[in-house]
Amino acid sequence: MSRIFYLIRLHHENAPTWVLISTRSKKYMKYILMMTGTKADFDWYAKWSKEDLQKQFVFMRDFSKELKDSGVYVATEGLAFPHEARVVRAGSDGEPVVTKGVTIGRTADGAPVVTDGVFPESKEFLAGYWIIDVESAEQAYRIAARASAAPGPGGTPGNMPIEVRQVMSGPPEELQ
Repeated sequence: MSRIFYLIRLHHENAPTWVLISTRSKKYMKYILMMTGTKADFDWYAKWSKEDLQKQFVFMRDFSKELKDSGVYVATEGLAFPHEARVVRAGSDGEPVVTKGVTIGRTADGAPVVTDGVFPESKEFLAGYWIIDVESAEQAYRIAARASAAPGPGGTPGNMPIEVRQVMSGPPEELQ
C-alpha cells in the first residue's frame, strides 16, 4: 500500500510554512520485525560459503526494496556480531561503565559482577530488524514469514525466527 504525500505552502503572519500531508486515511500500526539468534546460530552463519552469504544479502536488499516500493517500509538495519556488543550502565558518578558482559550482581563496593559474554548462552540476541507501518498484525506476520524464508545454505529457506512486536507511540489506551 503506497502513500501519496503533498507539500502545501501556508502563509502565516507573513512567513510561509510548509506542511507535509499524507493521503492515507486508515489507522496504521508500526511493527518491528526482529531477527534473533543464538551464539550457535551466529557461529553457523559465519561458516556459510561466500556464495550463500551473497544470496542472502541479495534477498535482504531486494526484500527491503519491496517493502519500500509497497509503502510500508520505515527502517531496517543489520547489527554487528554479538562479540562486538557492549553493555553500558551509569556508574555512581553518572559516567558510563562499559562491560563486555551482562551484570549478574554487584560486589560489596558496588562494582558489577559480569558474565563472560554479552548474553548468557541460553539467550538469543538481536541480529537485525525492520520497522514497518501496516494495516494489521496479520499483515506484519505475512511480511515476517517472507523474511523468515530468506535463503540459507544451498538456497533452502532459512526459516529463521522473526519476532514481531508492535511499536508503541504512546502508552496503551487502557493507561491513558
